[in-house]
Amino acid sequence: MSGLAPRHIQNFSEAQEVTHHWGYADRMVPCTNDAGSCEYLDVVYSAHDLGMMYSGIFWLTIGGIFLVWALGRRLFPAREPVDDLLAQLSPLQKKQASASLESQHRPPPKSTLARAWTTLRTAVRSHLLPTAPLRPLFGTTTRLQLVILGFLVAYLTLWSFLGMKYAKWVTPVKGLADTFNTRTTLGPWADRVGVLAYALTPLSILLVSRENLLSMLTGVPYTSFMFLHRWTGYIILVQSVLHTLGWILVETWLYQPQPKVWNTWVAQLYAIWGFVALGLLLLLWVLTWGAVTRLTGYEFFRKAHYVLAMVYIGALIGHWEKLQCFLVPGIVLWALDRLMRLVRTGMLHSGYSMETGTWGFRAVQAEAKMWKDAELGDVVRLDFAHVQKPWNIGQHFFLCFAESSIWQSHPFTPLSLPVADGTGKVRHSYIFRAKGGETKKVADLLAKKLAESTAVTTPLILQGAYGENVVEGLTQDCSVLAVAGGTGITYVLPILLRLVREKPAPGRKIELVWAVKRTQDLQWVEPEMEELRRLGTAHDLRVRTFVTAETAAVGSEQVKVTGEKGKTESEDESDSAREASVGSGGDDHRPDVTAVVDGFVSGVAHGSTRVFGSGPPGMVVDLRAAVARCNAAGRVWKGEERFDVRLVCDDRLE
Repeated sequence: MSGLAPRHIQNFSEAQEVTHHWGYADRMVPCTNDAGSCEYLDVVYSAHDLGMMYSGIFWLTIGGIFLVWALGRRLFPAREPVDDLLAQLSPLQKKQASASLESQHRPPPKSTLARAWTTLRTAVRSHLLPTAPLRPLFGTTTRLQLVILGFLVAYLTLWSFLGMKYAKWVTPVKGLADTFNTRTTLGPWADRVGVLAYALTPLSILLVSRENLLSMLTGVPYTSFMFLHRWTGYIILVQSVLHTLGWILVETWLYQPQPKVWNTWVAQLYAIWGFVALGLLLLLWVLTWGAVTRLTGYEFFRKAHYVLAMVYIGALIGHWEKLQCFLVPGIVLWALDRLMRLVRTGMLHSGYSMETGTWGFRAVQAEAKMWKDAELGDVVRLDFAHVQKPWNIGQHFFLCFAESSIWQSHPFTPLSLPVADGTGKVRHSYIFRAKGGETKKVADLLAKKLAESTAVTTPLILQGAYGENVVEGLTQDCSVLAVAGGTGITYVLPILLRLVREKPAPGRKIELVWAVKRTQDLQWVEPEMEELRRLGTAHDLRVRTFVTAETAAVGSEQVKVTGEKGKTESEDESDSAREASVGSGGDDHRPDVTAVVDGFVSGVAHGSTRVFGSGPPGMVVDLRAAVARCNAAGRVWKGEERFDVRLVCDDRLE
């Protein structure tokens, strides 16, 4: 307490009572200093107490939002768009009504309330789905994420300034004639900002956890919280800098005599830990720079981020241990996330082996194929079957390549349909391009093996599955457009495979548009594409591929699967394909995403439209803009549901 006494200008020898303040130093009452100093202390303690209360309100607000969200998902789950009158019919009447509507190739009419809700969602999507402005600053995130960030910043700004008396007090320095301290609300305000920075720390950890509590409550994949995690860290950095600058100004300029006051203050242990924490936070920020990440490698950034973050939290406790009520939960969340990851991996890989007759932990052996590409990077395909519960379409796994490094894992989306066979095994198939880093090391190891043998396997350790079920709520009257670039085909293929294995839905439109660099790239998923062509005849499935980096290519190859002829037709640059490609050679032979989406939506006969996309960030940005333009709330209200266009993207690209 004595170390804090000079700072808080309190007379401990004359105190009659001690009042406790959560998260701050105790206060001695009554105040026996001069009137200005006593009034200043009143502002200091009241501002802090209100700051702690505002931090509680902040967390109650966050908890309330996610609690209401979670309850809403369970009390009002997503349902098929059924008219209220149909819900009141007997089972036989419902069957007859549904059969009549199906024969007319029309979905059931929506109630007024359901139509209003759909119209509202369409209007929001049309404005908030496109990529946010200032892309160099915000990346390829959506306007919706930016709006959420704006609300968070405004909310925190409000709590940073609310409830404080803004004034200046000139007070004498004991023992020094004609020497005065200038006390202002800068000190209490700097403390308030510091408290809010502490309060945000567990939120930052909660947003980045792979075993994400928020995802469990809302169904939103953890990857969707990455943008807010990054910007919450930036907010904490700004708050920490303002807190530090505020007290540096106080201790070097407003308090007298100098430099004695500064030298005494900066030598205190809590001040030293404060500077250490700020230095670690600045280092964390520097490591997020794109140039630094490219120089050091993503894996170094990830591991360094973990270590520095934990050391930073320790420094915060050293700086002001009375606020560890905000920091201990963050450490617990981080530890639970790591523990649950180990549990997931153990559950996937531990059990009884029929081959060896033993129990234990074992990696899976994946069969490998490779397509050499010296310019763009070799492409590797891995296939294996594993006993487990099928995952949801759209989810991804983290794969650890045991032959290369057990300390690294990378996220990959299975291109296979998650269906268990008679023995309980589910087939996994993955494709990745080895551009550098760990994937390049793996590709080089496999290349050496393939040079010696035609059948090559590599051990894998899986962790997952993570992400959302992208086909949840996909009704039979919903038309589906899949747009993929390169290895992004792995994200959309399982969706199409599921659709073609289902009973055909009258009037549903299904189309795949896939852009690749080389003609040989079409071989990556040849078995799956063959299945689409074989089963797609009953679904009027249309498949269009574009080769973008070979000057010999005409521009695009179009394969249309039609139910009328019952066979596959191949066409070279038909009129419709020409409309969807631009330029005359090389990289210009790529699909015009806007034309693709517009053409698809205009051809939908009835029902809503779902667009699935995965590929380079530029393609995803264009796809968002195209889908947003197609969402027309007024036309949806009038019953033209094809303009209710929802986009589902592989947001791991963000």
